[in-house]
Amino acid sequence: MKPASANLAAHLAGEVTTLCTCWTITRTDGLVLGFTDHDRDVTVGGMSYRAAGGYSPSAVASSASLAVDNLDVDVVLDDEGITDGDLRAGLYDHAEVEVMLVNWAAPTDGGMVLSRGHLGEVALKGAVATAEIRGLVQALATNIGEYFSADCRASLGDARCGVDLTALTVAGAVTAVMSRRRFTAAGVAGAEYVGGMVAFSSGACAGLRMEVKASDGADITLFVPVPREIAVGDSFTIHPGCDRTAATCRQRYDNIINFRGEPFVPGQDRAMDYPNARSG
Repeated sequence: MKPASANLAAHLAGEVTTLCTCWTITRTDGLVLGFTDHDRDVTVGGMSYRAAGGYSPSAVASSASLAVDNLDVDVVLDDEGITDGDLRAGLYDHAEVEVMLVNWAAPTDGGMVLSRGHLGEVALKGAVATAEIRGLVQALATNIGEYFSADCRASLGDARCGVDLTALTVAGAVTAVMSRRRFTAAGVAGAEYVGGMVAFSSGACAGLRMEVKASDGADITLFVPVPREIAVGDSFTIHPGCDRTAATCRQRYDNIINFRGEPFVPGQDRAMDYPNARSG
């Protein structure tokens, strides 16, 4: 039995119930949103759960075993709740989710937590988004380990790489916009930003981080379009990228001591090679 307050437990044991579910979503940027499937807003523990942005959850399937909880939810997108732009911007990727059962007639009784987890795959279909809720046990289903590879397995600037990106990061401003993927900028020049990251700090794209596909002088092309419009004057920071090869690590960053790859391990072709009996 999941824990609940005495009043809520008594209500659940009754013949007639007035129940609804309330969802708390904590985005990766720290914003906390509350939603309910009741026809009116519900306030529980000082948190307001909006009824305007409707959603339709599937049945919550959970067990005492280590099986991952199964739960999907269909959410109607609207400007005051979950928006298409925020979803495409990745603000809901791996967001924390808590689902509670609440007596809407007596919300001061508190709620009974039905499920906790993180948002998984999100599919957009017009004005409706279908999100997968992955339970806490999902982390135990992840295989942890590494394969050997010729290329480096570290990311530029992380703890294993050790390169200080602060000294390599420069500030720029958009001077012309060709599309949501391509723009020119002041303060940025060079081709070493291929594979690097652009972090917008102002404008409609503020807070977004996008990977650079091509960099030719002041002309920057992103791998994927940003979900919002880029405007002239938008400010950003950008740092170089790394192709994860030993040559780049040694020559560009002088960091070969931290290289996390095995470029000299024989490949599959060498492992399957055999003597040619016909050779003289």
